[in-house]
Amino acid sequence: MNKGQLFNQKFFDVAEPYQLSFQDPATDIMEGIINLHNTIMYYLVIIIIFVSWILVNVLSKNHFSHANLNHGTLIEIIWTITPALILINIALPSFKLLYMMDEVIDPIITIKTIGHQWYWEYEYSDYSTPSIKFDSYMIPTDSLQTGQMRLLEVDNRLVLPSKTNIRIIVTATDVIHSWAIPSLGIKIDAMPGRLNQTPLFIKRNGVFYGQCSEICGVQHGFMPIVIESVDMKNYLNWLLTYENS
Repeated sequence: MNKGQLFNQKFFDVAEPYQLSFQDPATDIMEGIINLHNTIMYYLVIIIIFVSWILVNVLSKNHFSHANLNHGTLIEIIWTITPALILINIALPSFKLLYMMDEVIDPIITIKTIGHQWYWEYEYSDYSTPSIKFDSYMIPTDSLQTGQMRLLEVDNRLVLPSKTNIRIIVTATDVIHSWAIPSLGIKIDAMPGRLNQTPLFIKRNGVFYGQCSEICGVQHGFMPIVIESVDMKNYLNWLLTYENS
């Protein structure tokens, strides 16, 4: 039985050809990452323009002389305080993001993700004994159906409810892997002998694609991740379907 792909989703969050920007965010963390990126880019553009203007003037028109730039108290105050204020404006949202990435708030569901060479194993340990557990392998190119993503589709998707606090526990059995889904703002290492955890709160329904982001061996490029986010009613129906199969 295919343990995912049960619902007709309209939103597929996946990288597009020649895409330069981020994928559409589906979590508060990813929205914060994009906002922080935009803030840093704003300051970066201003700094590049200002420094380029000074270089052009110095090299061509020579408006600035050594006498004007040596022992200038005012200019020294300006170029000391201004970068400090810019760094503060960058640091505050980044500290908030770091806190959000580490804080796990009353999870309703706990998912254990285990990296293998070269596939993922998922375990729902909250519901029944034995717990719900299945492997997720990449679908070979010659087995893809129309509309499916090459090198990104899996036989068993990880089905999760939207608008629900979820805890993801990540580990590995052999080498270091990395469980990463760009639209959700998640990139967490899967290390043998260690349990790493991260919070997850998906704000909308959809299908979210990711891949292993650690060079874990010869099949590194063939460990895709597919999360199917559905509303709670469909999620409970999926659980009943799975347990009765």
